[in-house]
Amino acid sequence: MNVTHASEQAISFAVWERPQMRQALASRDIATVYLLLQRVGVSQRRIAALTGQSQSEISEILNGRQVMAYDVLVRIADGLSIPRGYMGLAYDDSSLGVVAVASPGEEDDADEDEQVRRLLAHAAQVTIGAAVARTDDWALPLARIDTPVPVRIGETEVEQVESVTQALRVLDYRYGGGVCRDAVVAQLAWSQRLLGASCSEEVGRRLHLALADQHNLAGWTSFDVGLHGHARRHLSRALEQAKHAGDPSLAANILYRMGRVHLHLRRVEDALRFFQLGQICAQDASCELTVAMLCANEAWAYALLGDRKLALKSLDRAYDEFNRADRLNAPSWVRFFGEADLKAAAGMMHSALARDHAGHLVKAAVLLSGSVRERSETYARSKVFELIALATAQLLLGDVENGVDNGNEAVTLVTQIRSIRTVDRLEPLQAASRDLSRDSDVRDLCRRIVDVRAL
Repeated sequence: MNVTHASEQAISFAVWERPQMRQALASRDIATVYLLLQRVGVSQRRIAALTGQSQSEISEILNGRQVMAYDVLVRIADGLSIPRGYMGLAYDDSSLGVVAVASPGEEDDADEDEQVRRLLAHAAQVTIGAAVARTDDWALPLARIDTPVPVRIGETEVEQVESVTQALRVLDYRYGGGVCRDAVVAQLAWSQRLLGASCSEEVGRRLHLALADQHNLAGWTSFDVGLHGHARRHLSRALEQAKHAGDPSLAANILYRMGRVHLHLRRVEDALRFFQLGQICAQDASCELTVAMLCANEAWAYALLGDRKLALKSLDRAYDEFNRADRLNAPSWVRFFGEADLKAAAGMMHSALARDHAGHLVKAAVLLSGSVRERSETYARSKVFELIALATAQLLLGDVENGVDNGNEAVTLVTQIRSIRTVDRLEPLQAASRDLSRDSDVRDLCRRIVDVRAL
């Protein structure tokens, strides 16, 4: 297998999602941006080629020269494939002045008749080919004008907030938080303004619930791209609003997500507390499916702590609650938790227990194989996690051929999904492949993982 060196590949989206990089981009600290790129193997020559700058310019920037010109910042963002919003280029004041002149028919001081006349004249010129297109202007953002908020709202406006959240959640499941986080946060900024509108008491309660779920998604997508502090703040606000709206089911789901954040960060005891708090809310809501989800994750946490007895006890309860659950009528935020998810959680629990009891590894491989088979493209990110865990178990069991096949599929999918978590979760697979590096196929797999994790 031919493996291209990381510095010669396209720069991975994951680089831009790292907290230190996001901070540098937000402050337009281009020197730090270039320094961080060099640390992951992107050379000055490659930066120069992508941004259209000379190597001497790159050196000057690294030595402290500030980049202030809007057009240069745009060229850097576009050349490196940085989302413009990360550098505040979409809505900054300097760009608005440029765009106001460059966009025929846009809102200005002219009256409506004059605006229409200009637009019609411009449309005629473009249509007959008389106008010369200024293609450089197309990359500039249009002036930002906030969408007006209704004075009074009803069920329709709340349904719109709910529908947008659900649509963005589908994108998160399939493509990762990096695809939709900015859209979620932008939508949330508008949705929160609805709190200033007048409405009935019931509509107000439902609005708080819709906002809680939108904060829930904002926290989850922030977590998925490595912004853990933002994730905690959104999830905290989500929990407050869910409790204010009196919905223990959503509160339980938010506590589950808080637990998953800290399980990923290896703060297992903290994760366990969140899962247990969530069970209290889930029981208050009489939602067996949510209880099953929390118990399954509790089992995983106990296994990571080495408590085999409590892990198996929690898993047994998870299966009991799942079998009693009415999934069709479960709330939208927990309906995703199906048989594949239960198998996956059980597989992760058995993988963790395999450190002390080798027989659990066989069970883990069987369960994870089942969850992978049942995954549709809708839940591509979940499939990646399970493929990684399955490949790791197979390599540890000596099933090298299947381990390599599943490992390579996982690595390929990681490069297609905008999720820092999937990159982080490659670590145990890398360790397992490194231990079997005498095999050429395993060695190639290990190199691919190293390249992806370096970006």
